[in-house]
Amino acid sequence: MSRGLQTTDDLRRRASYLTEVVDQLYPGPGGGTRPYIVVPNRRKPRVLIPAGDRRIAAGALARYSRPSARTARAKRDAAVWALKLGLDRLLLPHRIEVAAAEGIDEHLSAVLGHEVHLSVHIGPARANRKPVLQILDGEARTVAFAKLGVNDLTRELVEAETAATRRLSEGRRLERLRVPSLVHAGAWRGHRLMVTSALPAWTEPVDSSPARRVEAMRELAAVDRLKRSPLAESDYAARLRERLKRLGLRGEPDAATLSAAGQTLLDRYGALELTFGSWHGDWTPWNTCEAAEAVYLWDLERFETGVPYGFDAVHYRLQDDIVTHRVDPTTAVLLLVARAPSVLAPMGVAPSESEPTCLLYLVELAARYMSDRAEQAGAALGALGQWLLPTLLRHIARQRET
Repeated sequence: MSRGLQTTDDLRRRASYLTEVVDQLYPGPGGGTRPYIVVPNRRKPRVLIPAGDRRIAAGALARYSRPSARTARAKRDAAVWALKLGLDRLLLPHRIEVAAAEGIDEHLSAVLGHEVHLSVHIGPARANRKPVLQILDGEARTVAFAKLGVNDLTRELVEAETAATRRLSEGRRLERLRVPSLVHAGAWRGHRLMVTSALPAWTEPVDSSPARRVEAMRELAAVDRLKRSPLAESDYAARLRERLKRLGLRGEPDAATLSAAGQTLLDRYGALELTFGSWHGDWTPWNTCEAAEAVYLWDLERFETGVPYGFDAVHYRLQDDIVTHRVDPTTAVLLLVARAPSVLAPMGVAPSESEPTCLLYLVELAARYMSDRAEQAGAALGALGQWLLPTLLRHIARQRET
């Protein structure tokens, strides 16, 4: 959720993570070295690209992401051309050497049956940060992506994404959506490893109306059948109550506050009939590409079934406001609740159901952050007490008064 939000602490954590991820991917001593370019530099590392072949390095950098800001795209494109022209040491002077023996490259080469070249994403501080690898072949083509679960949380997420990818890509006919296919699932040095096919995430998006995205969200929501029932009788209500209880038993900061808010909503809207379906869990502008032929969607680690219909729509709006449009997080939450009917109307959610759906989503999001221990991990929006919880509580109290 915090993509694009950068602080001094985030820069420090990125630099520290550079060393951490290199040690995870290349733990073996000796056997020669493998050179990488740190982009844009050691102080603000965002991606490692292979330095041994400029053509492969240029391909890796051109396709590791699709910057939304025009200035960021211009800088990326300039660096790509510098690589192609052999002028890369002027714009990208920082290099590192990693131990070549027993690295992840060898394992992935064996899995895919050919030599591979890797670029390594260096993400912002967050609880679910894990090694994410772009895999290129000898022709500089991006052929796959890999994720490595290296601790309890990220192993669980890689396993969840493996299951979701298999479920959605095998035997499911999606007309508007395209998701990656599962290439390999296994283990490497005690870590959970998942390899998926490469969607063209770097493709320039078409000018599309929000209606196209909404249709894709509706298709995903119905992938496992929609169900209508009172909130109190739903599996979702039971699961949410259990999650809130576990957070309280774990003694998480603000857990009692969040639990009270969630229980109040579940009790207040218990008799309200809602539609339940599936959601991606993190449908954002940077996890999707609206191309001419289809809407491409990846990062399925938060996919879940049996949640209130419309969660993806409100999540997308909140993330887009905070990250893309730089709206203050507290203001973004207030706007989301106020505009819930208009945000959810295209999904077919009735006005009487829109605000409860939005408030339940905010509890869901807070429970995720708290369960992941996002604040302790240094996530930009991990401190729920500074933005989400006060707004949620004020709104619940105002409803009680009216």
